[in-house]
Amino acid sequence: MKDRELDAKERIISEALGKDLPSPGHGGNASRFILLYSQNCILKNMAGDFLARLKAAPVLCDGATGTLLYAKGIFINRCYDELNVSQPDLIRGLHHEYLQAGAEVIETNTFGGNSFRLERHGLAGKVREINFAGAKLAKEAAKSFDAWVAGAVGPLGVRIEPLGKTSFQEARDAFREQIAALLEGGADILILETFGYMEELHQALLAAREVNPRIPVVAQVTVDEEANCMDGSTPEVFAPRLQEWGADVIGCNCSVGPVAMLDAIERVRAATSLPISAQPNAGIPRSVEGRNIYLCSPEYMASYARKFVAAGVRLIGGCCGTTPEHIRVMKSALRATQARARTADAQVKTEAAPRAVAAVPLEKRSHLGAKIASGEFVAMVEIVPPKGTSIQKELEGARYLKSVGVDGINVPDSPRASARMSNQALSLLLQQQAGIEAILHYTCRDRNVLCIQSDLLGAAAVGIRNLICITGDPPKMGGYPDATAVFDVDAIGLVNIVHNLNRGLDIGANPIGIGTAFAIGIGANPGVPNIDEEISRFEYKVEAGAEFAVTQPVFDLSLLENFLRKIEHCRIPVIAGIWPLVSARNAEFMKNELRVSVPDSILERMTRASSPEAAREEGIAIAREMLVSVRDMVQGAQISAPQGRYSSAVDVLEALGGTGVGAD
Repeated sequence: MKDRELDAKERIISEALGKDLPSPGHGGNASRFILLYSQNCILKNMAGDFLARLKAAPVLCDGATGTLLYAKGIFINRCYDELNVSQPDLIRGLHHEYLQAGAEVIETNTFGGNSFRLERHGLAGKVREINFAGAKLAKEAAKSFDAWVAGAVGPLGVRIEPLGKTSFQEARDAFREQIAALLEGGADILILETFGYMEELHQALLAAREVNPRIPVVAQVTVDEEANCMDGSTPEVFAPRLQEWGADVIGCNCSVGPVAMLDAIERVRAATSLPISAQPNAGIPRSVEGRNIYLCSPEYMASYARKFVAAGVRLIGGCCGTTPEHIRVMKSALRATQARARTADAQVKTEAAPRAVAAVPLEKRSHLGAKIASGEFVAMVEIVPPKGTSIQKELEGARYLKSVGVDGINVPDSPRASARMSNQALSLLLQQQAGIEAILHYTCRDRNVLCIQSDLLGAAAVGIRNLICITGDPPKMGGYPDATAVFDVDAIGLVNIVHNLNRGLDIGANPIGIGTAFAIGIGANPGVPNIDEEISRFEYKVEAGAEFAVTQPVFDLSLLENFLRKIEHCRIPVIAGIWPLVSARNAEFMKNELRVSVPDSILERMTRASSPEAAREEGIAIAREMLVSVRDMVQGAQISAPQGRYSSAVDVLEALGGTGVGAD
């Protein structure tokens, strides 16, 4: 499209002069025409010469968009991207403020203009309209200033594989849809900004190249005070990776102020030969009467603009808190000092891609891992952490279960979002004081990715070897509905993290030395209404590195058989959950509140029980029948002990005779 516009421009200029384009040999008239042509053919200069201009001298970008919109009375619950359509004059005026301040590049108001983010505002169907309008508004504002228009593309706002359920292809499709509209609207370059996860930025880069292989692409990550991305990638890792993936300019934006970003940029400069960009926040935000205020003065930002350029930065601007006044003073500082980047060839130090170490074989990680690897039937019993600090009952139960040959104790993590003792602490105490192996449930609900990594490294260091990776129940299901959840990742992402730790890599694929040695388990629910989605998630978990699965309690044999058929192509050892019901009310709760399929025939049997004791006996009888039925279909059983009745779990296991409960 852009090439056709340039061809048309050349034709119009030529026709206006009444002759063909002259050659350089035509003397003065040719020189006069070339000057006229160069002044008018803005498109050709803007898009084609952007990278060449970066090599010649630093280019000044604009500042924050959201900061100005908020200052102009637009509440933060509005969809800022949609303002391109509903309030175009407001956005056009914002661009003019930055252009008049001296910005040579203005970014479109489209940071959140992808389908995932727009869907939160009911606007997923307006991706093209919003982004096309955003680019068109910026183009209209820039045409009188000979400025470049950068299509702004931010993260999707969802986790993608391997840390989430959104696939690479889905992410790339969303980026492609947005980028195509931005280029159609007239964007000269693309700025992919504020990315914390390298795989997501990779998909955005791939999408950009699919839409237009020649469009200049600036790829910017957001870093912390130690110059690491959210996924842990260091400058020595992410800079060479982005260069390999085809970025034209590499840099950092947002999150930190000028000081910390300068440290990061110096490390980026040493790790790549590409042009560098830097767009820091105007300092670290401070809360003043409920508002986040950025306190760096324009003069302070200008002083660091000079330092960035001296460090090799070629595209300089500002992010959150940066205003046209900041840009105006930065422009003056760059002009006054005639700052020129140091273009001497510096030795590029690139680190080899981190190599994973060989994971410890499953049979050597734990007693449970050895039994699973050898195909032996596994018997586990669940012990729920106490609500207080005393573990006497749980400890006695674990010792009893070990004495009858149970292979391990399954310790859930705050089941149904209740507040209980740390299951990691209980697992460690049971292993130390009862001498039986624990299987630690680990959920994503309460922890961000950094906490997850810290927890798991700590668990490995104290000798916990078995995990069941689950997403976790949301707090609203428990007794503390006002508690907040994190859910940085779900179970799929968690399995990826553990799998990498086992191979000696952290969440940013950086080496950590000796790997952990976890046997990686997952949860599965054969009785969910949408079984196809459950199978899809199961496939992702297996692909991520899951080594065994534990199901929700099984009461309907046909559902388990159907589930096992559907996972045959990605089968891993399956351990069936068995629950001895204690009452008809307990059966109704399982069916209606925990989404466990309980057939009417089971409900009827529990309802017919004449007393509480008779109901418990009937529940054990049902559990024994289910255990015998699934014995040859699965690789083990997890027996629950409702109300802490561990003897009931043993009564169920006795249905297997001498082959059920393993002996040491």
